[in-house]
Amino acid sequence: MNDPVKVLIIDDHESLRDSFEREFCPENGFEVVGSFAFAYLADAACQAKAPDIVILDVCTEGDFSGIKAAASIVHRFPAIKIMVTSGFDDVTFIPRAKEAGAHAFVHKSSRLSRFREVAFRILAGEYIFPEPKTIPVPVGQTPFSDREMEILQLLCRQVSNQEIAEKLCISVNTVRRHIENMRLKEGFGSASELIIHVISKGYIKPHS
Repeated sequence: MNDPVKVLIIDDHESLRDSFEREFCPENGFEVVGSFAFAYLADAACQAKAPDIVILDVCTEGDFSGIKAAASIVHRFPAIKIMVTSGFDDVTFIPRAKEAGAHAFVHKSSRLSRFREVAFRILAGEYIFPEPKTIPVPVGQTPFSDREMEILQLLCRQVSNQEIAEKLCISVNTVRRHIENMRLKEGFGSASELIIHVISKGYIKPHS
């Protein structure tokens, strides 16, 4: 009888971690050896648990990038396969995951059985990445989602992250992730540069 495939799960959504644990069960040929909400624990968990596969969310609690964690795992534990996942529809995540050395990227909107299928395929030596989306931006339109535009509008009015979270009924961490995603998407080093850019482009009118 083959040994089960050891899986480490790092995702800040408890319900999704629970779902992964049910999917990657002994009946399906797996053993979950750890389940954490913080990507900064990835190296220590790999050292302690010796997983075969790490399922790693891009954005986790503690504002530590899952992609940064993936690059560290690849460097320190090259035998471990890494499956990056995200619920954010950011066009930069797939190429950044590839650059970090991950073996696969799976959108969180995928069925759970897809994660299991990809796990077996990367163990067999495949690299699994969906085609990156390209977002054409017609004149007069912005490259940001409706939610991102809501956050930008409030940022440009000098509303704090805490106040934005309260107004939009989301967590402060989610606000920070959106800001970070927008900043990286547009290639800016700070949120201030992003704000200047969107105002100068006419995407946002701070006092409207």
